[in-house]
Amino acid sequence: MATFAKPENALKRAEELINVGQKLDALQALHDLITSKRYRAWQKTLERIMFKYVELCVDMRKGRFAKDGLIQYRIACQQVNVSSLEEVIKHFMQLSTEKAEQARSQALALEEALDVDDLEADKRPEDLMLSYVSGEKGKDRSDRELVTPWFKFLWETYRTVLEILRNNSKLEALYAMTAHRAFQFCKQYKRTTEFRRLCEIIRNHLANLNKYRDQRDRPDLSSPESLQLYLDTRFEQLKIATELELWQEAFRSIEDIHGLMCMVKKTPKPSLMVVYYAKLTEVFWISSSHLYHAYAWMKLFTLQKSFNKNLSQKDLQLIASSVVLAALAVAPHDHRRGASHLELENEKERNLRIANLIDFNLDPKPENRELLSRSSLLSELVSRGVMSCATQEVKDLYHLLEHEFLPLDLAAKVEPLLSKISKLGGKLSSASSVPEVQLSQYVPAIEQLATLRLLQQVSHVYQTMTIGRLSQMIPFFNFSMVEKISVDAVRHSFLAMKVDHMKNIILFGNLDLESDDLRDQLTNLAESLNKARFMVNPRAQKSSKLGDILPSLGEIVENEHKRLLARKSIIEKRKEEQERQLLEKEREEESRRLKLQKITEEAEQKRLAAEYEQRKNQRILREIEERELEEARALLEEAEKHSKRKGKKPILGEKVTKQTLMERALSEQLRERQEMEKKLQKLARTMDYLERAKREEEASLIEAAYQRRLVEEKLLHEREQQQDVDQSRQRHEGDLKEKRRLSRMLKNKEEFQGKVIKSREAEFDRRSEEREQRINQKIHARKLEREAQRKKIFYVMHEEERLERLREEEEARKREEAESRRREEAERQAKLDEIAEKQRQRERELEEKEKLRREALLGRSTDGLSRPSELPAGSRPEPVGVAATGTPTPGKYVLPKYRRAESSGQAPADSDRWGVGSRQGPHDSDSWSRSGPKQFSDSWSRAGPRQATGDYSGGSRSTWSSSRPRER
Repeated sequence: MATFAKPENALKRAEELINVGQKLDALQALHDLITSKRYRAWQKTLERIMFKYVELCVDMRKGRFAKDGLIQYRIACQQVNVSSLEEVIKHFMQLSTEKAEQARSQALALEEALDVDDLEADKRPEDLMLSYVSGEKGKDRSDRELVTPWFKFLWETYRTVLEILRNNSKLEALYAMTAHRAFQFCKQYKRTTEFRRLCEIIRNHLANLNKYRDQRDRPDLSSPESLQLYLDTRFEQLKIATELELWQEAFRSIEDIHGLMCMVKKTPKPSLMVVYYAKLTEVFWISSSHLYHAYAWMKLFTLQKSFNKNLSQKDLQLIASSVVLAALAVAPHDHRRGASHLELENEKERNLRIANLIDFNLDPKPENRELLSRSSLLSELVSRGVMSCATQEVKDLYHLLEHEFLPLDLAAKVEPLLSKISKLGGKLSSASSVPEVQLSQYVPAIEQLATLRLLQQVSHVYQTMTIGRLSQMIPFFNFSMVEKISVDAVRHSFLAMKVDHMKNIILFGNLDLESDDLRDQLTNLAESLNKARFMVNPRAQKSSKLGDILPSLGEIVENEHKRLLARKSIIEKRKEEQERQLLEKEREEESRRLKLQKITEEAEQKRLAAEYEQRKNQRILREIEERELEEARALLEEAEKHSKRKGKKPILGEKVTKQTLMERALSEQLRERQEMEKKLQKLARTMDYLERAKREEEASLIEAAYQRRLVEEKLLHEREQQQDVDQSRQRHEGDLKEKRRLSRMLKNKEEFQGKVIKSREAEFDRRSEEREQRINQKIHARKLEREAQRKKIFYVMHEEERLERLREEEEARKREEAESRRREEAERQAKLDEIAEKQRQRERELEEKEKLRREALLGRSTDGLSRPSELPAGSRPEPVGVAATGTPTPGKYVLPKYRRAESSGQAPADSDRWGVGSRQGPHDSDSWSRSGPKQFSDSWSRAGPRQATGDYSGGSRSTWSSSRPRER
């Protein structure tokens, strides 16, 4: 290892070695100087040495040397002049990029030159064998040998710079710039493997930064500038990941952004959040997570509507339509039905994780968060007004699929709407952060939803249907696709159907027979039918023994019901206890398995770490021993050369060590340095004497040469001045001759000029007159046009006013007619209410009289008769027509006034309005008088007083009971 008194000497030595073509020796010399502990203090010369050093590293593609040198230079200038390190790193990256671009420009096929899966992997053995045995010659092979190494070195340069700047708070901007350039490198050359490694490197840097908080010069993430740089880096990472279609890496980048914000407890700006949610929608759509995709679209719409004031109405309408269609594209059935407990727990944890990413909750509380669902999303869209911003086609589609019941026409009405929706979309304006919206991507999912809705509605109406008929009703898919969709729906208990290919029919099951609505409906129908049966065929009265049993029967039924309920509760408790025990057992087994797996993984990690540390220590010791052995050999050889050159005895046979050799070398160097200094001092004195003597001899000669030069320059100046005067005189004489020659043509020129001017003036006057005439004609035509337009406007306004007056008069007339109809209807209703009240009063009086008469009859009967028809002939009630005006006696039926009027041949006053006279006729009273009181009493005893009153009270009720069945 060479030592230098000053850093400048090392730089000169390196330049000398470069001039003679020994670049490796020059690089080694500069490397020894940079890594030496003698030059740890920063100075300007070290910066120039570093520039030369990185140039050599780039020329020779020595990435390891460059990394070691930059690390040592960072230690030297970290606290003194950190901007110097920034300049050196920028120069290093610029040189690497230029070399890579230069190599790329030499290749005609960049894709073939970069056809390498991994830039960090060594050349495979099969590739080496193929290169030897194949005849690959020419450009393909040269490109692979020239271009790929430079791109490997450029990738290594980015990694080196990121590793050096990862914990430097003063060079955060340079760190971010390097990361962005590395991202662009991966994007430009489609390097997916390197992009994944780059994301992992940046992720580890942030993790270490958060882990070791007490490090010196550590970046402070609570600072707004630092946080913005880290955020910009993550968002650039997210954009490049989506452009490279690395969707898993894009999702991890989204998690990185959320984790960074959770670390500092701060929400980014709305402009960045728009990019965040836009990329989130792409990731969820690619992963077929339609529910999460719809939630991300809704958050994006909310941000755009709230913070983007320059957004046009058309763009907002397209975004709202995308939100609604994304929500409709979610499958309507629950995929968790029938899943195991472990799967449900994993699904719940996944939903909470995704919900935190979508809502951007920096302090999530899982116990207070509700899971994402399709129904809650649709209700939230309606409540937030998203539906009102969507296009009319999307609104109609939503109404058809979610609120209409059209089992036969649903697909026919949905198909034209989908054809219109598929044509909507396109690029948005520059004011929107979302570049493009295409509604056609939701059409396949909407078609599947329409198919499911149609099958669901058809299953409610039909029990069987032919396959051909169903295929005609669904124009979106063929029957094989419909069958596939239906199988998925049946598996998740959304439908109950079977396909019989032998009979070519479809059988719909009774999935909803046990629902509460249908069970209540059937129960109500059974009760109504039972009541109707009792009214048509009343039960015959049983003996008193049944009446004795009935009270105890209710108690027995109640006790039996309670016993069954208790047994049911016991069974349910046993089932719950058994399920709980099974769940606990599964949970214990799972925890035991996870614990065992964790212990095994920890043991494996410890073993691997111990082996790695052991190998690392062995390698370090081996390298140290090899290095010491090489240094000892070099010192020994140098000592042998010096001893041979100076005539001393070689020390080859002596038993020496590295320490003794170093001491001898240092003493020899010190002695040589002292001798060299003495020689230099002697040489300097000699050169001083010689230089002084030369200058004393040269002084007189220089003065004489100066006087001679003055005389020569004076003669030269006079000669050049005389030449200029002669040339000027000659040019003047030539100009006079040319003037005399051209003056003869002056008169002809003036005549020609006059003719041209006169002709152009005449042409100008003629065109001016024509222009004035055209202008006057246009002015006259425009006046006539304006006059006709004014007349037309006046006529249209007059006609509109006339039509408006007619419309107002018609509306006033209609309002007056409606008001008069309303008053008449109110008066008529009041009269009807009054008549009905009177009728009810008469019925109540009639019931009271009937009750009194029945009590009187029952009190007088002593022979045990139970029916009025069995009374003696002398005790039966007489017709009321003979005592219409007298006071009614107990036990007799008294007709109302209007019936007495009918029996006497007089119609009631309001018979026209009620229609009693036209429906009943005068023969009704005669038929009643012919039937006699016996028939009335029999009917009363069978149906009770209320039914008898309704049948024989007369008036509107009598007419309704007799004429209603005939009207049906």
